[in-house]
This record gives sequence, C-alpha cells and structure tokens, in this order.
Amino acid sequence: MADPWYVLSAVLVSAAVTWTLRAAPFAMLAPLRHSALLAYIGDRMPVGVMVILSAYTLRETDLVVLTSAGPAALALAITIGLHLWRGSMTLSIFAGTATYVVITSILAT
Repeated sequence: MADPWYVLSAVLVSAAVTWTLRAAPFAMLAPLRHSALLAYIGDRMPVGVMVILSAYTLRETDLVVLTSAGPAALALAITIGLHLWRGSMTLSIFAGTATYVVITSILAT
C-alpha cells in the first residue's frame, strides 16, 4: 500500500497543475483584450476561415468534369451570395456546406 502522504502529495500536485493549466489562458489573454493586433485578427478572421474552407473544398475539384465542378461552383456561389447579402459567416458557411453535401450526395447515387 502506498504511503498516504505520497498519495496526498500526488493529488495536490495534480490539482495544482490542472488549475494552473485551466487558469493560464485567461491570465495570458487579460493584457491582450485591448490590443490592436487582436482587434485586427478578430476583424479579419471570418474571411480567413471562409478562404481556408473554400480552398479545402475546391482542392480536389476537377474543373473539366461538370459533376465535380458544378456542386463546388454552386455551393461557392451560395456561400458568397449569402455572406454578401446577410453578412452572417455562420449562415453562409452552413448553407454552402449543406448545398455541396446535398448535391454531391444526389449525384453520387
């Protein structure tokens, strides 16, 4: 049987490490709340996410084959159109993704 002081010290060390790891992000972000860089990144991030998702979706698209390029082009047009019309990144990404998945699922059957 393990020594009770050894077990207690192991539990206390584990609790201290866990608490520190959970509190560290909040302590590190506190000075950055009024940072100009963080505001710039927050302003540009939605567009960056949409560009990355678009590139990921279109990376294997064969532009010559209509069953490959058609769903991608339609989903991309819906995503861009909804984003310009409503300005909601969440709505446009979900609608574009749903369009792409539904059309490719229909064409695959």
